[in-house]
Amino acid sequence: MESVRVRFAPSPTGMFHVGSARTALFNWLYARHTGGAFILRVEDTDAARNKTEFVDVILQGLRWLGMNWDEGPQIGGGVKGDRGPYFQSQRGEIYRKAVEKLMAEGKAYESDGAIRFRMPKTPATVNDLICGDIQFDRTNEPDLVIQRKDGSPVFHLVNVVDDLEMGITHVIRGEDHLSNTQKHLALIEALGAQPPHYAHIPLILNPNGSKMSKRDAGASIQDYIDQGYLPAAVRNYLCLLGWSPKDNREIIAIEEVITKFDLPQVNRANARFDADKLFWINGEYFRSMDLSALEPLAVSILQKAGILPAKYDHAYFRSALAIVKEKIKVGRELPEWMSYFFQEDFAYDAAAAAKVFTPAGLANVARLRERLAQIDPDKFDAATLEAEFKTLAATTEQKTGALVHPARLAVSGRPVGPSLYHLLEVLGKPRVLSRLERVEKEFTTPTA
Repeated sequence: MESVRVRFAPSPTGMFHVGSARTALFNWLYARHTGGAFILRVEDTDAARNKTEFVDVILQGLRWLGMNWDEGPQIGGGVKGDRGPYFQSQRGEIYRKAVEKLMAEGKAYESDGAIRFRMPKTPATVNDLICGDIQFDRTNEPDLVIQRKDGSPVFHLVNVVDDLEMGITHVIRGEDHLSNTQKHLALIEALGAQPPHYAHIPLILNPNGSKMSKRDAGASIQDYIDQGYLPAAVRNYLCLLGWSPKDNREIIAIEEVITKFDLPQVNRANARFDADKLFWINGEYFRSMDLSALEPLAVSILQKAGILPAKYDHAYFRSALAIVKEKIKVGRELPEWMSYFFQEDFAYDAAAAAKVFTPAGLANVARLRERLAQIDPDKFDAATLEAEFKTLAATTEQKTGALVHPARLAVSGRPVGPSLYHLLEVLGKPRVLSRLERVEKEFTTPTA
């Protein structure tokens, strides 16, 4: 059995598109499933459109998604395991020799300064592992430009030559390349080589059925990085765009995907991108994520937002993160849910304040402050606080909610949040009493 070798070959002409990321992922999964090699090759022969910063965007996106590649020139002073991708712009001599071979054998010719490949006018069949056998009528197929007037090689040539030179066994790419494959088969035959296996994966569509372009919302992987999505969640969702574990599960560990993934299982129909489902999946990952793994992301987001100082109480931070993380769907929500842990001058939700900080509500704030002040600081825990709230409600003949709502708004500025008793425990007695006192001062109307 041949050793599988697959490649991801992006062009650095813009942001890292979701569709490109999914193509890279399916190649990576197949390599990991088969124990083969995943090769990264940057198709940068079009100097007018390629930019170095776009290469960096692609590499950052792949690393963020956890898709490491297996081959490439060493970079960073030869650090072990630190390898860059192959760049086609550095392989010009290889392409020049291929053009010379085709010219010498009469299979290519010069035309107005460019080099054209003589396309055969016979029918062609693409044996695709996903799409099946696809027939192409090449009767009227024009000859193919393989080298521009300026001497630079064209995509079709470099694509084929590199696949042959690198021993690629399976070309896994988007279905929009299916029409190119019959041209590539002709070039491969002309070069006297055997073609790799082809597998064209379905396109990614917008919810309205249109093809997802670079201009569409949610099309850039960088957007998800910036919004604080978890890479494992995004990767999980990308797996489901054209493939599924066949048991209707939507949360599936990457280790299991690797075990189950195979090309015949890839759906033939185009996949529709569902931002709401991705958002939900990300929330599920947040809730189940280990606190120690989530902490670095949360620290980065909160410090960037100017909420968390450079020096902070780590135990206090972890306690706060532990009680809010089940409420978080995506990292960008962290400042909203955690700012009041570190800021004393937070604003109060105006609608909630008008409803809750009534004379009766403020009287309960005062009662709570007096009651909680009597608790031993070492016993200021959720269980003790809950008992105190219930006792105070009973002695004042009120429902516990009449105390809970003003207390929550007073200590956080928000009408909703994590369990109030755990919130009060994390904030600690001094902060809680100070915030209750602040509400009394700000909302109580002075008597004449």
